[in-house]
Amino acid sequence: MTSELSDEAEAVLDEIEEKNVDFLRLQFTDILGTVKNVSVPAEQAEKAFTEGIYFDGSSINGFVRIQESDMRLDPDPSTFAVLPWRNDEESAAARLICDVIDTSTGQPFAGDPRGVLKRAMQRAEDMGYTVNAAPEPEFFLFEEDEEGRATTKTNDAGGYFDLAPKDLAQDVRRDIIYGLEDMGFDIEASHHEVAQGQHEINFTYDDALSTADNVATFRAVVRAIAAEHDLHATFMPKPIARINGSGMHTHFSLFEDGENAFHDEDDEFNLSETAKQFTAGILDHAEALAAVTNPTVNSYKRLVPGYEAPVYVAWSDRNRSALIRKPAARTPAASRIEARFPDPSCNPYLAFAALIHAGLDGIERGLDCDDPVRENIYEFDEAKREEYGITTLPSNLGEAVDALEQDEVIQDALGEHVYDNFVEAKTQEHEEYIVEVSDWEIDRYLEKF
Repeated sequence: MTSELSDEAEAVLDEIEEKNVDFLRLQFTDILGTVKNVSVPAEQAEKAFTEGIYFDGSSINGFVRIQESDMRLDPDPSTFAVLPWRNDEESAAARLICDVIDTSTGQPFAGDPRGVLKRAMQRAEDMGYTVNAAPEPEFFLFEEDEEGRATTKTNDAGGYFDLAPKDLAQDVRRDIIYGLEDMGFDIEASHHEVAQGQHEINFTYDDALSTADNVATFRAVVRAIAAEHDLHATFMPKPIARINGSGMHTHFSLFEDGENAFHDEDDEFNLSETAKQFTAGILDHAEALAAVTNPTVNSYKRLVPGYEAPVYVAWSDRNRSALIRKPAARTPAASRIEARFPDPSCNPYLAFAALIHAGLDGIERGLDCDDPVRENIYEFDEAKREEYGITTLPSNLGEAVDALEQDEVIQDALGEHVYDNFVEAKTQEHEEYIVEVSDWEIDRYLEKF
């Protein structure tokens, strides 16, 4: 790769000089969603834009084999942002999110999660749509021990929407919000969540790619600023038993020719046929989607009845026990659906891509959407769920991977390379988990039998 600098790249070089940036972190994610980065001196910025930065892909989970290891990072200038936790009057550090290029072909690397989402958005564009997304990532703040290691001791006793003195993390959330705003986020709201030590910060919707970039950035900022307060932030779905876990409810809408393709003023729910077909597609592929949107063994400790997490494959315009909800909307542009089952341990690029492909499959096949379930499904017995035709999500990661292995649409969404490596990693994770003996089992059975 050798190219002329774009106007956007030129603007980034000017900003690097104006803000005394001395180091750049070139970021990307592996298949499991872990953010990776290569740090380069700011003097290498122009080279990064014109030639790319090379790295050993064989060292990254799920990328390539040792004999085909050379990969290239191409930074996206639109993602430039100064890091709020390494910024003073004399110098600063900044990040750029990168696309991963296969040097053997010069083409986007098939295993790059960001590229997987780009392909999903291209499919939508080929159908005449742009995709908007808005997530609601939840997280816990825990105290650290004397050696700086994470505990599961919360630093407050607050509940949903509580204020100080119960919510002792208001200052932490404030600093996180300032940091996010410094990086270009438009924050809508922040509040204490239902569980002790649990929090939520919401930012405005954007196109799906920018939103996935923002989720990866959000997690890094929350962790870094929490650490400055001697706290550990975790996006683990269920860190403490018998209380609510952390979800990442994600809102989706499609726009066509500048208009919201999900809105229909004459419909009872203000949802268009396109929106209902998109919803039907997600519901039809829900079991396989769970492997991607809820990708850890721990994810399925959250997805149990009684803790506000959805497990039933249905949609509703009212209650939150269904997998998908139609939130109230003040304007036609705000009509959307909310997928309530994803959690913040997912790779946002892969999760969004899989959800988009599932929804678009519903549109292409013209799937009918069942009537919304307005009753509390948690209160249904098995016979009533069967009467309504309501199924459930997988009960564990192994079942979810099995469902993924039977669903060609979600496999195609991931692409062969990502699918193969993802299934291999998740199968191994589940197999390692089922051979372990937990403290609960020891406490319950050791002296009893």
